Amino acid sequence: MSNELPSPERASECACLSLRMASRAVSQVYDEALRPAGIKATQFSLLRTIQRHGPVGFQRLAETMVLDQTTLPRSLRLLEKEGYIRIETGEDRRERLASVTSKGAAVLERALPYWRKAQGRLRQNFPGDRLENLMRELEQMRKAMAE
Repeated sequence: MSNELPSPERASECACLSLRMASRAVSQVYDEALRPAGIKATQFSLLRTIQRHGPVGFQRLAETMVLDQTTLPRSLRLLEKEGYIRIETGEDRRERLASVTSKGAAVLERALPYWRKAQGRLRQNFPGDRLENLMRELEQMRKAMAE
């Protein structure tokens, strides 16, 4: 057995490595596109999810986005510090709820055209049904790994 690490060309030997490399490359495209709006792709995704489900509990948010519950509060605190979200106590005092503020809604509105630009770049590189098929396959993979 070799101690040699797989090269980027041989990343397909490890599904995890291949997916992480693709994820980082795609994230870089979105981060670059969103830069004029002043947010990163991870922040955009969190804000959009909170906006769609909010007010939303940390546990449900972590489950929805397949995030580790120990790192989620740190990401949310950064959004709260920027004034993009509000964090409040739920009916059960142990529950924490996140909701998008008017400032957060404004940054999402400002970022949406840049997000569409990044999405368009992916569609150009994966024309026809390729992107939709890939996204369906990734969703199936996520569900299968959650079982």
